[in-house]
Amino acid sequence: MQDCIFCKIAKGETPSNKIYEDKDFLVFLDVKPVSDGHLLIISRKHIAWMQDVDDETISEIFKLTKKMMLALKKALNCDFVQESVVGEEIPHFHIHLIPRHYGDNFRNFPTKEYEEGQAKEILKKITQAL
Repeated sequence: MQDCIFCKIAKGETPSNKIYEDKDFLVFLDVKPVSDGHLLIISRKHIAWMQDVDDETISEIFKLTKKMMLALKKALNCDFVQESVVGEEIPHFHIHLIPRHYGDNFRNFPTKEYEEGQAKEILKKITQAL
């Protein structure tokens, strides 16, 4: 994709603070971190959505995710690393790794409650799609 910022970063056209790279993936610091050490993991290949990624790539990117989580815990002495796959802001499949500490009170995900009967209807739709 010509206008994809992550593709430009992967090609070296846009600078980034690289942590790790190989022929398939790139890991770099998020420019607008939630916490110090907030990483992004991307595939060098442009794939907009996670559901479109082939099984081998999914397997390998999550192995890399675990490796990076362990490195973050060791390097930054954080309590845990939150993993998030959101993707709406940049349509190029990517994984956020956010170093966290107990009690840091990051609460940035909105929640809701289902209306009466709504959960059962949604459950039915999803199980039928399987």
